[in-house]
Amino acid sequence: MTITSHLFEAYLKCPMKCWLRSQGELGEGNGYAAWTQSQNEIYRSEGIRRLIEGVPQNERIIAPPVSDSPRSAKWRLAVDLLTQAQSLESRMHAVERVPSEGRGKPAQFIPIHFVFTNKLAKDAKLLLAFDALVFSKVLGREVCLARIIHGDDHATLKVKTSGLMGEVRNRVEKMRALLSNSSPPDLVLNRHCAECEFQARCRQKAMEKDDLSLLANMTEKERKKYHGKGIFTVTQLSYTFRPRRRPRRMRDKRERYHHSLKALAIREKKIHIVGSPELKIEGTPVYLDVEGLPDRDFYYLIGLRIGNGESAVQHSLWADTVEDEGKIWREFLGILETVEKAVLIHYGSYETTFLKRMCERHGGPPEGSTMAVAVQSGVNLLSHIFAQIYFAGFSNGLKDTAGTFGFKWIETGSSGLNAIAWRYQWEKLHEAVFKERLTTYNSQDCEALSLVAEAVRQLAARVEDGNGTGKPSVVRADADEFTKRSKWRRFASSVSGFEYINSAAHWGYQRNRIYVRSGELKLKPKKRLPRKKFFSRVEQVVLWERSCVCPKCNRRYCLKCAARSRTVQDILFGHHSLKRRLVRYVFQTYRCRGCGTIFGLPERFQLCRRYGWNLVAYFFYQVAELCVPQLVVVHSFNRLFGFELNRSTMNNLKIRAAQYYAATRQEILERLVRGDLIHADETRANIKGKSAFVWVLTSFREVVYILSDSREGEIVQKLLADFKGVLVSDFYTAYDSINCPQQKCLIHLMRDLNDDVLNNPFDEQLKQMVTAFGDLLKSVVETVDRYGLKNHFLRKHLRHVERFYREIGEGDYQSEAGLKCKDRFERNRDTLFTFLNYDGVPWNNNNAEHAVKAFARLRDVIAGTSTEQGVKEYLTLLSVCQTCKYMGVDFLDFLRSGEKDIHAFAESRRRRKRPSQTSQPPGSQADAIPGGGSQL
Repeated sequence: MTITSHLFEAYLKCPMKCWLRSQGELGEGNGYAAWTQSQNEIYRSEGIRRLIEGVPQNERIIAPPVSDSPRSAKWRLAVDLLTQAQSLESRMHAVERVPSEGRGKPAQFIPIHFVFTNKLAKDAKLLLAFDALVFSKVLGREVCLARIIHGDDHATLKVKTSGLMGEVRNRVEKMRALLSNSSPPDLVLNRHCAECEFQARCRQKAMEKDDLSLLANMTEKERKKYHGKGIFTVTQLSYTFRPRRRPRRMRDKRERYHHSLKALAIREKKIHIVGSPELKIEGTPVYLDVEGLPDRDFYYLIGLRIGNGESAVQHSLWADTVEDEGKIWREFLGILETVEKAVLIHYGSYETTFLKRMCERHGGPPEGSTMAVAVQSGVNLLSHIFAQIYFAGFSNGLKDTAGTFGFKWIETGSSGLNAIAWRYQWEKLHEAVFKERLTTYNSQDCEALSLVAEAVRQLAARVEDGNGTGKPSVVRADADEFTKRSKWRRFASSVSGFEYINSAAHWGYQRNRIYVRSGELKLKPKKRLPRKKFFSRVEQVVLWERSCVCPKCNRRYCLKCAARSRTVQDILFGHHSLKRRLVRYVFQTYRCRGCGTIFGLPERFQLCRRYGWNLVAYFFYQVAELCVPQLVVVHSFNRLFGFELNRSTMNNLKIRAAQYYAATRQEILERLVRGDLIHADETRANIKGKSAFVWVLTSFREVVYILSDSREGEIVQKLLADFKGVLVSDFYTAYDSINCPQQKCLIHLMRDLNDDVLNNPFDEQLKQMVTAFGDLLKSVVETVDRYGLKNHFLRKHLRHVERFYREIGEGDYQSEAGLKCKDRFERNRDTLFTFLNYDGVPWNNNNAEHAVKAFARLRDVIAGTSTEQGVKEYLTLLSVCQTCKYMGVDFLDFLRSGEKDIHAFAESRRRRKRPSQTSQPPGSQADAIPGGGSQL
């Protein structure tokens, strides 16, 4: 099929309009479209007449035959020129021929296009570029310059068509594919529908299909996203709304707009409210609606409705010419001055722009006056409705919103565009009927605005009073009754007495009131258990064995000093029992002859003076590894062992234990940085209600946790500045700036791709690309399962990776999800398959995720009650705990030993013989005290 300029112009507006024109269908029922067409024809005829007047008759030609070649033309001006080339056809308004400037230089041809509007859209330039494209094919050389004559002053705009040729050719190819198909394209309503001759036909079809494009606020990108999920109708979309609990940090910000909730309001024909809309009118409401000509920036009608109900007063301020605009503005200010405490209310941003421009053009009211306050504090009603109140209309426009309350305009098809046509017709004919239409339309807009404003005010008042669901037609979309879908729902009944009867059947009510009164159940008060007395006599004495070598200078022969002792409440570990004892530890101290250092009393006995180290170890074993709440452990110790511990005491022990193992944590971090592999991840933490983040760095043997105020990557970048190994992480961009080889977690990628496929079930291109990636990764994982993480066996897959990227690079992906997936693969090409080039580098980040889960369990126990310093202390102990677990060391044994070096402890345990191979009886003190010591 031949692509004409008439079809190309339609395609620029809407593919469906182009297809309907190609089928020869005629539109009907749109007065603005017919008026626009007649205006263009009149302006074109007038423009051609003006051009012809300045050209001699022998140098101009009108409607030359198609067979005449323009290359041999002698005319200066051609009018209504029809050109055809390569299934393209263009009927140009006019073409100016500029004679050659010398030998070897061909004559230049300049297409001319007429547009009656003062402001030009890009579509006018593209249509002119299409004419230039067809004409250049006829000439055999490129036409680089064209002109548009437009507006009331016949202004001339020069257009460089060479810069638009690429876009024009692209659209021409899409048109060929569209017109070669016997079936019409997908019906999509857009903004052009209001000025299209096929408006009634397309809207009827869309209503029959319940198409998503009926929702005026939905963008094309959002609509395609829903189509990819298999959602094609407004009814289908309405069932997808799920209210979400907003984070505390977002509660003061407005909720985002939910298309699904708009669809739900339409389906149920009920008003749905989200959040707490507010509309307080403290004064006399003045409803403002302005009519103007956007093409000229001229405002010719100001409508004011003062007050509500039957007592409301309507004013219509009319301007015959542009010079009268200032006069109606002054009349407007004069009316405002007579209103006591006026509050301007309008709908949309058009009136906001009007108030600002009028103050700039004709001067604003005096500063501090009631008029100035009213003008500067105008209320945009749409801003109070948007994303908070969802009416049962397809758009948030005043026509649809007022229509939900049954309001109707007298003039059928009343709209802002028709008002523009009526104004132009009045200026041309000066017939009173057009002025009457405009003033009536404007007055009804003000009346509809007052109706909607009063409805919004009542809705906001009911929400504030807690009666948001007072009427059956109003639903609180964020109320507990709406969000909760539990089978144990709250019982509610309109039958008198049912709710009282239901409450009397509750378990606690019957047990504590009914059964006791009837004598069937006698509740005895709980007897308070007698407190166990703690014997003051020492039950065990342990002589602590200590080397006489100076720990500072390693000098061997040191002087003996006085013996020192510590009497503590402790727990003794047997093979199958725990016993509470009052134990006295005796230490022989020494003084070094060389450096004068006095040693012999272990550091941990200096930290804890009343309680033994076994008790401390067992306490933090339960808190850090078993994730038992600290208060629960305290209650357990007091109940089972008869201690008199309190939470503050154990918190002090936690502080000292964290200080004791700070060096251990630092050693773990240094080993990680010196190593060849680090897994990194991060998760959120809660500190007294404030958000923080915990970074996790781990290898196969060490784990360390670092607390940060935010998720900014500066802290991890600083920690890993000297790291030269391979970093395995997720796709968070903070890791990208670390200067080392990186491997992205393919499990994260696989899950994201799987979600994309599930969310876009009809996107075959996306599914094909993801399937190819899955086949590639499956073959790699099979090799890993068979041979392990060895480069010798894995490097054979590098050629498969190259082939995969070559295939997706050659693929022609059209869908948004497919292009996004392709871009992600190409953007991360250097980090997805790094593990194929190294030994011992995994393809996932499971080590870090496992460590994150450990903190998540502890985070649930802490529950945001700890301070920042308290969380850091927990993280120190958790770092030691998880490192022990990764190295196969029992965390409780390590704590009881008092050692600080986990690697040294693990090595000593491997060298040490098992207790079953010794002659020492079970439960002896040497087994009970790993740090060494003999019982006296």
